[in-house]
Amino acid sequence: MAVDRLELDLHRLELRFAGSRVAEPRAVERLVRSIEQCGQIVPCIAVPQANGAPLVLVDGYRRVAALRRLGRDTARVEPWQCDLTEALVRVLARAEGRPFAAIEEALLIRELVQGLGLSQHELARRCGRDVSWVSRRLALLSALPDAALAAVRQGGLSSWAAGRVVVPLARANTEHTDRLLTALRRAPLSTRELRCWFEHYQKASRVVRERMVDQPGLLLQALRESGELRDAQRLREGPEGACLSDLRIIEAVIARLRKRLQSLCPVPAFLRTAVPRLRAAMSALTSQIERCCDDPERDPSDRAHAGGARQRSARDQQAAGPVA
Repeated sequence: MAVDRLELDLHRLELRFAGSRVAEPRAVERLVRSIEQCGQIVPCIAVPQANGAPLVLVDGYRRVAALRRLGRDTARVEPWQCDLTEALVRVLARAEGRPFAAIEEALLIRELVQGLGLSQHELARRCGRDVSWVSRRLALLSALPDAALAAVRQGGLSSWAAGRVVVPLARANTEHTDRLLTALRRAPLSTRELRCWFEHYQKASRVVRERMVDQPGLLLQALRESGELRDAQRLREGPEGACLSDLRIIEAVIARLRKRLQSLCPVPAFLRTAVPRLRAAMSALTSQIERCCDDPERDPSDRAHAGGARQRSARDQQAAGPVA
């Protein structure tokens, strides 16, 4: 299997599977700093070919990118004395090392199934996985548009956004998917921003969706501005405005509940059990409002602190002695 590690020139490595790796500039930058300080600790994995051809790099594409950025000409390589199929299966199945993204797993599986002729059942058996895992990864690639796959490979789109935003959108509306990817090429969004965008897209009308896919950044900008306006409004109104807003919400919820109760017959049991809790909560709220209205000049928290101080002084006071 493994032999002694070698120091090979980079031009002797064939980067055949570079297209199945996701470009992550931050991860490569971390590797650059690590190699610059401590050297290359983890060797690359390669498989020799016949007739002295360059070794096929199986694992270590980020390390090669970091070494090239540092201007290095060589890399520490561990040759595996097995065929290419066995090497890819071992890399895909092993638990140590960095975890592969779902897209990377899917690309490696497609290379093994379509490129090297391995069946899905045989691949699942040799990886210690279920056949459903293999089929789900292949289905992820089939549902992902080519433009989205290219964006994931280049690092412009995260694997999470590709699987949770682009794939569902492509199944529902391919035209919107193409227009969104075109807009993202002009102005990329982070994974968090795309998740927020997709949540609003699912709730929007058809007319609004037409604008959202062409200019996704406008929605996020409007949400940020509206959030800043709400924060300024809360700061301007203070706790009094917040209390008034909460009271209006309570009144609206009660009105909505009364309308819904008209259609309930018979009344569910959980509503009967909720009546005592609701009555106690409303009674406590109204009583506290009345106490605050009776003493408007005094802060309720000050009154609570004063009461606690009186209790502590009475508890800590020494017993009275005999009086002459």
